[in-house]
Order: sequence, then structure tokens, then C-alpha cells
Amino acid sequence: MTQLPQGGPQTQRAPEQAPAPTGLPGQRPGSWAAQSRRLRAVATTEPGRLQIIGAVLALLVVAFGAVTALEISHRASAADDVVGRSQPLSADAANIYRSLADADTMAASGFLAGAQEPKAVQEQYRKDIEEAARLLVKASANTDSSTSSWQEITTLNELLPVYTGLIERARANNRQGLPLGGAYLRYANQKMTNELLPAAERLYAAETGRLDRDAADARRWPFLSLAAGLVVLGALVWMQRRNYRRTNRVFNHGLLVATAAASVVLLWLAVGHTVARTELRSAMTQGQESLDVLNNARINSLKARANENLTLVARGAVLTADGSADQYETDYTTGMKALQEQLKKAERLADDESGSAPVVRAAKSVTDWQDRHRKARATDDQGDYDGALEQIIGAKDSTGQSFQQVDTALRTALAHEQGEFTAAAEDGRSALHGLPTGAAALAVLGAVAAILGVNRRLSEYR
Repeated sequence: MTQLPQGGPQTQRAPEQAPAPTGLPGQRPGSWAAQSRRLRAVATTEPGRLQIIGAVLALLVVAFGAVTALEISHRASAADDVVGRSQPLSADAANIYRSLADADTMAASGFLAGAQEPKAVQEQYRKDIEEAARLLVKASANTDSSTSSWQEITTLNELLPVYTGLIERARANNRQGLPLGGAYLRYANQKMTNELLPAAERLYAAETGRLDRDAADARRWPFLSLAAGLVVLGALVWMQRRNYRRTNRVFNHGLLVATAAASVVLLWLAVGHTVARTELRSAMTQGQESLDVLNNARINSLKARANENLTLVARGAVLTADGSADQYETDYTTGMKALQEQLKKAERLADDESGSAPVVRAAKSVTDWQDRHRKARATDDQGDYDGALEQIIGAKDSTGQSFQQVDTALRTALAHEQGEFTAAAEDGRSALHGLPTGAAALAVLGAVAAILGVNRRLSEYR
């Protein structure tokens, strides 16, 4: 026998295959291309197309709800600012101006009364100063330190103690019968007229400007939301028409619910914002515009009254730049002319009897005031100072009585217009309440319904 070589036959093994290259960790070669091929393959079948359409419809409905919620939340926030912040600050700024002007008027009236000022006049002056100080504290707490309003508030806080100090010096000298009291009073009036009141006027303009911006923001049309709503409705209608053409089935309950949800959101958006826009515009064009005119009218009446009093205090010591006329009498005439023009404008802006009636009463009292003023000036020009003084600050048939009638009528008109503004602005704000949350909830409902409607069709292929 032939012996095999020691160690037995040599067994040949197949060569091992090298492992496929894996590349860098986390890489999937060709994954995007593969996914693209799979997507194209799915899209060539009806079930695949239905899945893609369902996903797109759900995303569109959710996007519509999200955009609507965001845009209307911004509009609602601006409307909240109009009602709760901008307009109250604008009103406070106007009241700061009015309180300062009234304090100046009371100071001059008290000075004219002599060494023993009437207690009611002193009390009103004190209340005006305290009210101005309180409103300045409130305004500073609600104003950003980087704004121009803050600068005006700071100016007023610095000047107000200076003014009150001058008034106290005028009073002290007046009690002693010293002529220096009149000089202090005139200097205090100049401080008020040239520094405090202009700062208060700038504060009012700044706050009214912010109110205008907030109202404009709240009224801006939500074009993006409206456009998204139309796109969603178009897509849902297209899908139902496509479904009908392929199955001859008129209704798909899921798609109908999605269409109804989107329609409700779009209708709610259009109607709610239209109502809010209309009410806010009414609040601004009728309420706020009338308030602005009436505030200016009241301030001009206060300044005219102060100048009328100071005409008697100065007794010709302060002349116009050309030296031809008494400065305070000239300022009185200018103020009364502006007051009459503003009352005519306020009467035109009044939209009901409750708003126009007090303005008409104020205009009549202004006419009486001017007639009495002319008589008082004629009396003073004849050298009868005491007679003129009685006609200016007396208890009966005086210019002071006419001024009080004007001021009372303007307060009534302001209260009415403030109520009109608040009611309209509140209605505008209320029209937007609930819309952001409702739009988001209905969008989720619509997206779920769209998916269920498409899945109903998919189930027919299983």
C-alpha cells in the first residue's frame, strides 16, 4: 500500500472575504439617495401618494393655526396696551399738564385775594400740586428710563419743588404787604409757563404718540394668517375633489371636519379682527381725538384764567417785546381765541347729544367770560382797581364765575369722551380674546381629522 505523506492531505480553504468598508463613524453612504428613491417609489402608488398628501395637509393646517395664534396674540397684546397702558398714561400726562396749569391759576387767584387767601383756593392749589406729584410718580413707574418721556418726567420732578418754593415766597411777602411778592409770583408763573408746562406738553405728546402706535399695531391686518387660511382651504377642497373623482364618494368625514375647522378659524379671524379694527378705529378717531381737543381746550382756559389774574397782579409791569401792550393781557387774548377754536372743533367731533351739550355750554360761558373781562378791563383802565378786582374774583357775575362754568362743562365733556373711548377700545380688545387659543385648538383638530380622513382611504388598499 502506498503510504500517504505524513501529516495527511493538505486541506485548502476558501479565501475569506474582506469586510465592506464602513467609512467614518455615523456615515450612511448613499442614504439620501436611497431615501429619495424610496420616496419616488412610494409616490408612484396610490397608497403612497395618499400618505404624502395626508402628511402635507396636516402640516398645512397646523401651520395655519400656529401663524394665526402668533399674529393675533401680537394684535391682542397691542390692544391690551391701548386699554391698559398707553391710553391711561396719555390721560395721566394730560392730567399732569392740567394740574400744573390749575395750580398756577389758583396761586394767582389767591394772591389777588390779598393777605388772607380764601381757604378753598389754598386747598385747590395744594390738591393740584399733590395730584401732579402723584401722577409723576405713577408715570415714572410705568416708563422706560431710555425714553424721552422719562427725561420729561425727570425735568418736571426737578422743577416742581422750585416752582412751589417761589409760590411760598410770594405768599409770605404778600402777607406782609411787600411788593416783592408780586415779583416772586411773576417769576413763578414764568417758570411754569416757560419750563414746566412745555415739559408736561412734551410728555403728553410722547405718550399720545405711543398710544397711536399701539392702536395702529392692533389694527394691522393679519395678512399672513389670512393667506395661510386660504391656502389650507384650497388644499382641502382639492383633496376632496380628488377623492370624489377616484371613488365617486361625495363625502369624506375626516376631510369635511378638517375643512370645517379651517373655515371656522378663517371666519373667526376675519370677523374678529374686522370688529376689533373697527372698534379701535372708532376709539381713536372719535374718543381719543375728542379727548385731545378737549384737553387742549381745558388747558387753554386755565392758562387764560392765570393770565387774566396776572394782568391785575403785574398792573402793566410786564410788556410785550415791542413794549406796546401788556404781556399777560396779550396772552389772555391769544389763549381765549385758541379756546374758542378748540370748542368749535370739539362740537364737530361729538357724535351724540351727551358729548355736544357740555361743549355748547362751555362755548356760551366763554362768550360771557369775554364780555365780563372787557368790562373789568374798562373798570381797571379808569383807575378803579378794587372794582376791577371784584369783577375778576368776585362771587357774583365775575369772570371767575364764568371760568368755573367753562371748566365744569369741559370736565363733563372729558368724562363722556373718556367713557366712549374706553367702551370702544374694550369692545375691540374683546373681539380678539380667545382667538389665538381657539385657532390653535381647531388647527390640531383639523390636522387629526385630515389624517383620519386620508387613513380611511388607505384602509381600502389593505
